[in-house]
Amino acid sequence: MRWAAALEGSSFLLLLCVGVPLKHLGGLGAATVVLGSVHGLVFVYYVSMLVQTVSSGSWHPREIVRMLLFAFIPLGAFANERTLARREQSLRATLVRKRASAR
Repeated sequence: MRWAAALEGSSFLLLLCVGVPLKHLGGLGAATVVLGSVHGLVFVYYVSMLVQTVSSGSWHPREIVRMLLFAFIPLGAFANERTLARREQSLRATLVRKRASAR
């Protein structure tokens, strides 16, 4: 999921920083068509992964709403990636504690 968030944010930046200048400064309208289509596909993949991730359990409703809202805010995917990284770190720490207490 973190990979999908980083990919979505990167595809948006690519569209914004490469596609739009190529269209407006270089007269290459196809740049936004191609990069926009790629970003659209990546965005759909990202949102589907997000729904799958939060539906797998133990997510607070506030976290779910925040993650979904940030999916629609430009560059919000990078904020979600940091949230997912913290969540992953917390889950790993819990797993290590459980393993240590089982011994």
